[in-house]
Parts: sequence; C-alpha cells; structure tokens
Amino acid sequence: MLILMKPATNPDMVALVCSAVEDLGLVPHPIPGATRVAIGVTGNTGPVDETPIRGLPGVVDVIRVTKPYKLTSREMKPDDTVVTVGGIRIGEQRPVVIAGPCSVETREQTIETARRVKAGGAHLLRGGAFKPRTSPYAFQGLGEKGLEILAEARDLTGLPLVTEVIGVEFFEAVEAVTDVLQIGARNMQNYPLLRRAGKSGKPVLLKRMMSATLEEFLLAAEYLLAEGNRNVILCERGIRTFCDHSRYTLDINIVPELKSLTHLPVLVDPSHASGKREMVVPLARAAFAAGADGVIVEVHPHPDKALSDGRQSLDLDLFADLMRGLERYVPEPAVDLVA
Repeated sequence: MLILMKPATNPDMVALVCSAVEDLGLVPHPIPGATRVAIGVTGNTGPVDETPIRGLPGVVDVIRVTKPYKLTSREMKPDDTVVTVGGIRIGEQRPVVIAGPCSVETREQTIETARRVKAGGAHLLRGGAFKPRTSPYAFQGLGEKGLEILAEARDLTGLPLVTEVIGVEFFEAVEAVTDVLQIGARNMQNYPLLRRAGKSGKPVLLKRMMSATLEEFLLAAEYLLAEGNRNVILCERGIRTFCDHSRYTLDINIVPELKSLTHLPVLVDPSHASGKREMVVPLARAAFAAGADGVIVEVHPHPDKALSDGRQSLDLDLFADLMRGLERYVPEPAVDLVA
C-alpha cells in the first residue's frame, strides 16, 4: 500500500508513520516527491488493517497498490525517477548515450575507444571486464586487469563507467571501480546478485532477460528497490522469437509500456537486440522515438578484429552517424490542452 502525507509534513511525522508500519510487521519505504512525501509499504501477504495508520498526524490517505510489483510502480511513485551519474541525468527525456567496447581486450583498444566515443559525444563509457559467454571456450574478459584498464579510461576521459557484475563473488571488486553496476540479461533472475546490488550505493542498470515478461522484468527490479537502492535503470535488449534475420527481436513495444507503468528510466540496447551493426543506428533512433531515455551501444575501433561481438559493434564512423541529430528523434513532452 501507499501512504500519502500532507505537503507540510515534517520528518518527525514521517518517522512516526514508519514506526507504526514496522509495528504491523511491514517495511516502510519513504519516497520524497516534488510536493510531498509518500511512504510505500511492502511485506504484506494479505489485507492490512489501515485504521492505525489513517489516524496518524500528517496522513492524508492510504491507497492500495494493485500491481504485484510495488516500489517500481507509478502507483507508488507517480513522478519520474532521475538517476544522476557523474553529472549526467538519466530519465529527463533527453537522449543519453552509453558507448564503448563489448569487452576490454587491451589497454590500447579500450583507451582509444573511450577517447573516440568521448569526442563523439557519448555521455557514459561501457566496457566488460568480466564476460558471461554461452561457450566456455569463448573470450571471458580480462577480469580485474580489465577493471584497472576501465578505471584508467574513465580517468583519462572523464566519462562515468558502466560495467557488468556477473556474480556475488566478483561484486566487491566491480563495485569498487564502476560508477554504474550492470546486471546482464542472463542474471536478471539471479536473486542473490539482485539483493546484493540492492544494498549497494551504486546505480544499477538492469537488462531484461531474453524470455522475460514485462511483469517478471519489473519484479526483478523490485528486488533492487526492496533492498533500498532507488537508483535503478531498466534496459530492453531484445527477446528471443522465431525471427532468423537478427540475433534477437527488439521489443520496442515495451518502451512506452514501461514508461506508463514504472517511474524508472528506460534504456534500449540495439547492439544485442540486432546482432548486426547496420541495424544498430536505425533501432537506436526508433528507441528514442518510442520514448526511451537512452541507448547503450557497443563501439570498437576495429570491429572485425574484436574478440567478442564484433559483428554488432559500431565502427567509429557509424557511431558518429548515431550521434548526429539525436535530438530530432526525441518526442516533445506531452502538453495538456485547455479548452
């Protein structure tokens, strides 16, 4: 349920309501808003007697949240969540581009790519030090050495860093270096990893599993918010269908649906969705037109020599093409017309 407080509510009133919620054996989640504080409540498995709550000072109303996902729902928080990373604000209807190599292969390759995407206008740097691969014989990343290279690339360019954490055993090493923790599609339902990331002070970029429904995706994000991490970014990266002309199918439909159901920022990964570099730029533009807050793309100075996912990596010319005229693909904010 959601407890609405009066606009002039003071911290003592909020603390009193939170204490009353805890007395009921439930978990309170204060949610600051533009004009008032709301308090989300989780932990109930059945109906809750709202009477003790309704009579407390500062309480305006108590509303049932009907969705199975609570903290990620717009019922709980109507205002958009904006995640700030190194001065970059994600979720403000401005195009944000995260770019960089699929994996860290060498220092030279990573530094060159970071410098070129920075010069091209990228807002954040992506790169994999630990790589979960379908084949055990494929390149698995450089591990902690890769993290060192990524940290150097960030220091040289000033771009905040996004890199994947593939398990709780690697969590502290990645958390110490990165600015945004990425949880990949294969780990969307790795619940110990989600809970650990939920306890982190770092923002989390959560990718949708290739077979996950929208509800399953938002419930995975719910694990993060339930543990206290409010800086969560969703990422659509393609689902598995019967199509044989691309690696996956980009579910562009989910972008406006997510924007209507959740307050969290929504990104799109056209590189993994298509598996073909010639598709990436058009799909990125489609994502922005559908209302996405940003895209995350793979870029490599020499894609044909890449150790992983070279076929879907943009070369530097195609990346420049992506960055040209981004604003024109972003829809204008809706305007309420008064008769």
